[in-house]
Amino acid sequence: MLNFLPAKLIGFLSFSLYILNTIFWLIPILVFSLFKALIPLRFSKKIFSYLLDLMASNWVATNSLIQNIFTKTTIVVTGLEELKINDWYLVLANHQSWVDIVILQRALHGNIPFLKFFLKKELIYVPLLGLAWWALDFPFMKRYSQAFLKKNPHLRGKDLETTRNACAKFKHKPVSVMNFIEGTRFSQKKHDKQGSPFQYLLKPKSGGISFVLDAMGEHLTKIVDVTIYYPDGIPNFSDFVYGQVETVYMDIHTLDIKSELGHIDFSDRNDRVAFQKWLTKFWHDKDARLEKMKQQYSCPSDK
Repeated sequence: MLNFLPAKLIGFLSFSLYILNTIFWLIPILVFSLFKALIPLRFSKKIFSYLLDLMASNWVATNSLIQNIFTKTTIVVTGLEELKINDWYLVLANHQSWVDIVILQRALHGNIPFLKFFLKKELIYVPLLGLAWWALDFPFMKRYSQAFLKKNPHLRGKDLETTRNACAKFKHKPVSVMNFIEGTRFSQKKHDKQGSPFQYLLKPKSGGISFVLDAMGEHLTKIVDVTIYYPDGIPNFSDFVYGQVETVYMDIHTLDIKSELGHIDFSDRNDRVAFQKWLTKFWHDKDARLEKMKQQYSCPSDK
């Protein structure tokens, strides 16, 4: 709408509005977080959880409105028709830029429950944000190292039990859990250092996703497989804020977890090996999809 303005002015205005929007919604989120923490009734906690999710969703919706006003970024999405707002999802996507998170929030908003991330237990102590994440029911996980468990064998399985208890609230409340299984953003340097067998992806890490599935397997029903492609090259966040990202392509496939994986016992070595094989194939399919998208959507000069 206002993308005719100079890039620096667009960047200043949009970034300023992002900050104001965040402060605007963070204040009531923190207030209701305190109410949720101080009122121990299960019914009241449930009401506060829904209200807090609504506030967070409005934060995302307002960010998307800011983008529509100041930038010319078009997100071309296929597969949205498979999604429902009242289902339980594990969202898996390739990770290339911080822009991925903004794009995912904008494209999936209103189509699936509010996106939530597994966070390290230590992050709950981050001033203000830790309380907000807790109130928004972001699952906190505590992982013990093998060295620690050798010294404290009585704590084996305690981290998973704690996470399962934290996720129990999702049994009756639809949720979308986001996981970038590469563990970091893609770059050619990281790709080469890893010796990745994939053309456009880093090696997938099975630890995080297996922990999520082990902790939440009974609550999650579908995998949302998202492939993100930037035809003009991987942007950084300032490119996006300045309105210099014209088009993003997003391909979505929805998979039934039971049909794909069946019942997995992650304490069983054979099941872990079978899961790793599934994940490797899943990632090869995504790599092939990125190649297809590159061939289909790249600028003529890039072919």
